[in-house]
Amino acid sequence: MPRRWFMNIGLIAIFAVLSALYGFIAPTHAAPNRPQKAHWPGWRGVNRDGKSLDKGLLKSWPEGGPKLIWKVKGIGRGYSSVALAGGLIFTTGQKTDDDILFLTAITLDGKVKWSAKVGPGYTENHPGSRGTPTWDSGKVYLESGKGLVGCWDAKTGKRIWTRKLSDFDGKPGPWGYSESVLIVGDMVIVTPGGEKTCLVALDKKTGKTIWKSKPFEEANYTSPLYVEFEKIPMVVVGTAGGLFAVSAKTGKTFWANQFSYGNTANVTTPVYANGLIYWSNGYGMGGICLKLKSVAKRITASEAWTSEDMSCQTGGYVVVDGHIYGYADNTGWTCLELATGKKKWVSEDFGKGSICYADGMLYLYDEEGGAVALAPVSTKGLKITGRFSVDGDEQSWAHPVVTGGKLVLRYGDNIYLYDVKGDQRSAGNKK
Repeated sequence: MPRRWFMNIGLIAIFAVLSALYGFIAPTHAAPNRPQKAHWPGWRGVNRDGKSLDKGLLKSWPEGGPKLIWKVKGIGRGYSSVALAGGLIFTTGQKTDDDILFLTAITLDGKVKWSAKVGPGYTENHPGSRGTPTWDSGKVYLESGKGLVGCWDAKTGKRIWTRKLSDFDGKPGPWGYSESVLIVGDMVIVTPGGEKTCLVALDKKTGKTIWKSKPFEEANYTSPLYVEFEKIPMVVVGTAGGLFAVSAKTGKTFWANQFSYGNTANVTTPVYANGLIYWSNGYGMGGICLKLKSVAKRITASEAWTSEDMSCQTGGYVVVDGHIYGYADNTGWTCLELATGKKKWVSEDFGKGSICYADGMLYLYDEEGGAVALAPVSTKGLKITGRFSVDGDEQSWAHPVVTGGKLVLRYGDNIYLYDVKGDQRSAGNKK
């Protein structure tokens, strides 16, 4: 048999193997209606931007809302959102007459797997749990309203280590510590605030201090954001003094901006997109957009624009296709152009609340009364395509979570899990 025949047969065999492999692999990439594996490791999702990676979700809800899978009661009083990773849902709540803070893990079939005692809960202004747990590599990290930072085993709830922000002479605002800790590589980033330091990096395995930044006023209620700009990693956080950024490697200050200095409360987490940092706060403060620039392996930030058209108190905002969507105090749900701050629309068709994004849709969650709404992302206006409500007490400042084809809501003592996949055939359900 000629040598070229063997070569041809070999090529055919290789082609057949590749075709078989492609046929096996291709559906994973070619099936946009298949939701990704449920993974929302902490505050505002994978990238802390309030955006889900899910696809193939419902574009409208039937009367009564999407299918309710389960409701869990008894997680305790509080405002923290949820993390979902490793097949478990994590959240916090204050239980018992002594207001003890508990960290709780719930299975995806609605059973409490474990509930670990963290320590004293926050009992002053708006008593209840605050920061959302952060999952990373089989561990859960949490900061309490009293400034206790710790690490727990995600499967068992066993405490691994704890530190106190008072060790760094930390100074919180009048509503206590409310941040959700940030994991960057092998570090846990927290914000003690105060006269001696602003941000601190701890070893995530031991809790030992790695670096401390310079001070930048007392801590407020924001959570730090990791940004990598032109391959330079930094951490950005809001405090009572404004917006502050440091090197993620060393804690050395990159830049600081005093926008929102002295405000009643700076709460929201900034967002990053297209070389721009946007930060908005309530109480009539409005928002600022900063343009990043790298110079000699350092990052600077200059003001691109400010606007009072979105004064966002607690519910956060998302950036989709170059536009910001969020709730503006006293005016309503708002869309702004990120590059310029130009206002596209304002709507009062739904109450003040929090937001997340998934598969071309905005999920809106009213802080009063448990109302939930669905609307497509659009620069033309807000068109709601579904509404329902959940039960709970007091205000709900927990943000909605969409991952793995599920919508998770926390209202007071309750956790709800809904099916929002796009292949449903069932009708809606009651509360």
